[in-house]
Amino acid sequence: MMILDRISLVLVILGAINWGSIGLFKFDIVSFISGGQDAVLARVIYSLVAIAGLWCISLLFREREPAKY
Repeated sequence: MMILDRISLVLVILGAINWGSIGLFKFDIVSFISGGQDAVLARVIYSLVAIAGLWCISLLFREREPAKY
């Protein structure tokens, strides 16, 4: 697995945790850490998570090598 794939998966997982906290507790972790949803840092984080999610779509369509035992 490429390093970019791993970074993207980590960002997508963090984004999922953030969305889960919004859905369950009405608490946005990213905006809390960065000083609000309109803060530049928050917008950068949201954008990186979105790009990572788009990158992870490519994981669905890649050929995989068979497992070696």
